[in-house]
Amino acid sequence: MQHSVYWPVRRSCVHIENCFVPTSEIIAVEETDLNKKQRNSGKWQKMAKPHAFTVYYVKKARNHRWRCSDVTFWCVDEQLCNQWIQALKELLELQTRPKHLLVYINPYGGKRQGKRIYEQKVAPLFSLASISTDVFVTERANHAKDNLFEVNINKYDGVVCVGGDGMFSEVMHGLIGRMQKDSGIDQNNPKAPLVQCNIRIGIIPAGSTDCICYSTVGISDPVTSALHIIIGDSQPLDVSSVHHNNTFLKYTVSLLGYGFYGDVLKDSEKKRWMGPMRYDYSGFKTFLSHHCYEGTIYFQPAKHTQGSPRDKDSCRTGCHICRQSEQQLAEEHKKCGLKHEEDEEEWKVIKGKFLAINAVNMSCACPRSPKGLSPAAHLADGSSDLILVRKCSRFDFLRYLIRHTNQDDQFDFSFVDVYRVKSFQFTSKLLEDNESDVTDIGKKHFGQFCRDHPACCCSIANSTWNCDGETLNSSAIEVRVHCQLMKLFARGIEENCKEAASNQSTVEQLL
Repeated sequence: MQHSVYWPVRRSCVHIENCFVPTSEIIAVEETDLNKKQRNSGKWQKMAKPHAFTVYYVKKARNHRWRCSDVTFWCVDEQLCNQWIQALKELLELQTRPKHLLVYINPYGGKRQGKRIYEQKVAPLFSLASISTDVFVTERANHAKDNLFEVNINKYDGVVCVGGDGMFSEVMHGLIGRMQKDSGIDQNNPKAPLVQCNIRIGIIPAGSTDCICYSTVGISDPVTSALHIIIGDSQPLDVSSVHHNNTFLKYTVSLLGYGFYGDVLKDSEKKRWMGPMRYDYSGFKTFLSHHCYEGTIYFQPAKHTQGSPRDKDSCRTGCHICRQSEQQLAEEHKKCGLKHEEDEEEWKVIKGKFLAINAVNMSCACPRSPKGLSPAAHLADGSSDLILVRKCSRFDFLRYLIRHTNQDDQFDFSFVDVYRVKSFQFTSKLLEDNESDVTDIGKKHFGQFCRDHPACCCSIANSTWNCDGETLNSSAIEVRVHCQLMKLFARGIEENCKEAASNQSTVEQLL
């Protein structure tokens, strides 16, 4: 195509040779019917019968925000125009993009805007990209999870959830559970090697915090997430299984928290009528109570990983640490076998009084905490960052919490320890009915809890585990990380998004 033949219709666009967009980020190509007004204005007047087509593509803005933009090209040669349309569509066919999606909408999550967000912002983009959908509006808790055990999942290229982190958890449990059921895997066996899910999940954020979307895309924006789904991005994700006494409890991909974050969740559940504000209220109330909990933690260090929770190497698009760690872990499993490796590796033991015990598979970043709970946590390296906040004063704990909102090192305290682990177990000191038998590593029964220091505000009751925003009744748990168990329609957080946004203004000369 000659450079002087095709020009962008919009005056704000530069010549096509000056900038480019990867073919993977083209959304759709359509033949365009120029209206009479366009044909009678400017350069169009010089052409007897112009033919045109429009390219819709991803335009990157600041802060990882994506938008759908378009540019129209024209010429007098109808055959040449059709050749370009055909060539571009053939390039798009080579991409691993979804064509048929199963969509679950939670109409009650967050500010109850899920259905409106999907219909007004997402559905038109799916239609533009020629993606067909089966839409399912949930009516109760675990509705999506139960439905995923019944539908013919093989006819879909992916599953999309419209809602918050709770809705994603439902879909994730449904997909993983369905995959294990079809493969004959017993989920109650904590040492069972789980079968990876080959169906990607897309997240359209419509919840209160949308932590998982923010940590995997870089922003909680429905249009951005929809465009990642359309172009078929793929991001592997670690999933941790949680068991108690050889009984499966939950899967988690973001936060598993005991102590402070567990108490905040438990208290906030009683105040759902307050909406998202309940988290602020319960957080302040829990901070003032300043409870600490005594127990024992057993963990296996993740020796296969290439990074450390204290380094500055954050997980980004195409992360080399995730790739190398997964390869190293696969080699270890192939050489020794999963069960043999877990039995032989040394377990480390830590006993003490803790204000918070947090295990995170990702940074857990969100708009309020841009760095998250563990800034260097990786999405797909087969490990979890175990953060132990020991008993300290309220003032010191407040300093620790504040560092989640700024650029200071939140682990740079004498009362905070962080470890990169592949499995861990926790036993509370005050477990009744011999619940501490969750582990066979060698346990000791502790004495009375903090009776001689009543001024420390410690509580003799157990805390609650916060598992991705849902409470777990058992305080004694066994946790194991499953490397890259599932995949998202995402690509991780991109580097230099500001530079990319300023440089991009139109579509590349593709051929």
